[in-house]
Amino acid sequence: MTGKDSTVTPLRPRRPCPECGRPSARETFPFCSARCKAVDLNRWLKGAYAIPVRDEEEEGEKPSPDRPAD
Repeated sequence: MTGKDSTVTPLRPRRPCPECGRPSARETFPFCSARCKAVDLNRWLKGAYAIPVRDEEEEGEKPSPDRPAD
């Protein structure tokens, strides 16, 4: 495959950057740039991405035998 007509098929389809929406780059996939990648990492480290906890789950829990009740 060394002719002019040969093309390289990308392994992943190009997707929009989750931060800004521009097309992603191979070097920083799924982001478009190192800046967007750093912005996302900073959000993770600050705790901006957190799974909310519902109070119902906490109240409905029973203490396990190896963990004393509060």
